[in-house]
Amino acid sequence: MIYENNEPIPDNATKLGFTSFEHVYDITNRRSSIKWLIGSVMLIIAVLCVPWTQNVKGTGQLTSLLPENRPQAIQSIIAGRIEKWYVSEGQRVNKGDIILHISEIKDEYFDPNLLDNVQNQIQQKESSVGSYMQKVSALDKQIDALNQNLVLKLSQQKIKIQQLQIKITTDSNEWMIAKKNLGIAEDQYKRFDELFQQGLISKTDFEQREVTLQNSRAKTLDFENKLMMARQESINARTELQTIAMEYQEKINKGESEKFSALSAMYDTESQVTKLQNSYANYNARTGMYYILAPQDGMITKAQINGIGETIKEGEEIVTIMPIQSDLAVEMYVAPMDLPLVQINEKVRFIFDGWPSFFFSGWPGVSYGTFGGKIVAIENNISPNGKFRILVAPDNAEAEWPSGLRVGGGAHGIALLNDVPIGYELWRQINGFPPDYYQAEKVTNSIK
Repeated sequence: MIYENNEPIPDNATKLGFTSFEHVYDITNRRSSIKWLIGSVMLIIAVLCVPWTQNVKGTGQLTSLLPENRPQAIQSIIAGRIEKWYVSEGQRVNKGDIILHISEIKDEYFDPNLLDNVQNQIQQKESSVGSYMQKVSALDKQIDALNQNLVLKLSQQKIKIQQLQIKITTDSNEWMIAKKNLGIAEDQYKRFDELFQQGLISKTDFEQREVTLQNSRAKTLDFENKLMMARQESINARTELQTIAMEYQEKINKGESEKFSALSAMYDTESQVTKLQNSYANYNARTGMYYILAPQDGMITKAQINGIGETIKEGEEIVTIMPIQSDLAVEMYVAPMDLPLVQINEKVRFIFDGWPSFFFSGWPGVSYGTFGGKIVAIENNISPNGKFRILVAPDNAEAEWPSGLRVGGGAHGIALLNDVPIGYELWRQINGFPPDYYQAEKVTNSIK
């Protein structure tokens, strides 16, 4: 049936064969639209109230918790020429196994009898030290003998001086007696002279008295001369006492000078012996450095130097070894803004390269294929990449990390923070506020 445009459509149009009206929404059905709107709002509100775990993400790589278990480069302590390789890349070695043999390239170590020659020099110098010690001992005995002789000579000279002093006293007394006798003889001569002038005595008696006077004068002069000689001898003895002391002191000083010269030569020789012994120890240690040994059990991963006959420098890397035992940890980097949010002992979830996982950062409970960790160290200095480095060890309360992990593999970490509603998280993200975080519980162990 055909209707004109200006004619109304009857209510029973569908019944008149217009089936398209069955598929047209009836705008007059407001009750159904309100239900849909209320349901949608309630669903959104419910979603906004769903708990969401705030997190801080970071990327890093696997490493070892102990520095000694990380890949390390083996270096040569001395310069040398490669003579023989004992290992190949990928080969497992044990601690002490020979990796490489090098030969000497410095001319001062070319002598094949270097150690024997140095040892002979040491023995000769030690013999010289012994000779100097004997000389010092002999000089000590000589000095002791001179000191003893000095004491003896001084004692003898002092006794001689005492004897001369006694002799001076005796001669002085005799001289005084002689002078007194001379005075008596002169008085008697005067009296005899008067008597002879008076004629009371003979000339013979007068002459005898004159002879007596001359004898008294001669004796007086003789005793005076003896006294003067004794005094001179005493002066000479005292002078000789000082001379003896000076002579012996000179000899003693000369002996001590020779002794100190011998000691100086001995100490200088001992210093030379010490230097030679040090050189011998260095040469002996250097001979043990011609064979480069493995510092620990590990796997040879890469050779930095190739071929035979190449020369290597001191401290140059030769090969890289990967230790067998390694306590795996993750070396993760976080942005400076997120650094205050991470704490020691805080839990972290990891996704390792090569290990498929299904992870929701906000809902860790429904994630699959992730592994737990715990923060053990946080660096205070920023790294060259502009982020801070943290170390995360496996969490013993979680499942073990895969055994196939290797040092250097990539890892993506998510540090879990507070649980907040999704609505709050969206509001925080829109406003650029930092996430909430909790302080890790500190456990203090008291040791009694």
